Amino acid sequence: MTDAGKPSLADQVYDQLLARITDETYELHSRLPNEEALRHEFGVSRPVVRAALARLRSDGMIQSRRGSGSYVIRRPDSKVVSFVPLGSITDIQRCYEFRIDVEGAAAGWAARRRTDDDLVQIEQAFQALETTYNDKQPGIDADQRFHLAVARATHNLFFVSTLESLRQQIAFGVELSRSLTMLDAPQRQERVLAEHRAVIEAIRAEQPVQAEAAMRAHITAAKNRMFIGQE
Repeated sequence: MTDAGKPSLADQVYDQLLARITDETYELHSRLPNEEALRHEFGVSRPVVRAALARLRSDGMIQSRRGSGSYVIRRPDSKVVSFVPLGSITDIQRCYEFRIDVEGAAAGWAARRRTDDDLVQIEQAFQALETTYNDKQPGIDADQRFHLAVARATHNLFFVSTLESLRQQIAFGVELSRSLTMLDAPQRQERVLAEHRAVIEAIRAEQPVQAEAAMRAHITAAKNRMFIGQE
């Protein structure tokens, strides 16, 4: 963003390229126009085009192939743009990336330190989440309750305070993910619940490596469910 709060030229080119990827003007596995063609089309400098392409690569939308150009390897689910502006997609992904590491570690520590009461709180939170899914409700609060219960089971207030400080940003991503799940086939909903169950089982069994892996897999899958193509 510029100092005035307006999108930079690179941001504007990024948004337009992402819109074309999303609406399949540039289809999956197709090659984007070269830098020179994009420079002329958008009326910007080559460094601006390169910055926009670099952001698309960082977001996992395109892949550069030496001597061949840039290819679309995945795109946002078309339903994503009905919930959030294109410019928010990067921020949502970065929040998920942060959660993968922080909440993965939290699940590992929860498996080491959880008490019987902690396990009851985690299981009750999951039951509330499962009920919202069965009732076709968004379940955003129930989802956050589950993840906070895992964080509290670490007996480390830094995990809890981190999640609570990011409550609004996390809720935004959860709402998007849940909305997409509700619009999809029932099997997708069951996969999401199964991911939560895997976290609980590892914490119950006091297996920190498995608990961390299960939580990381769940949040990674939630991030990837926003996209179509290579995961």
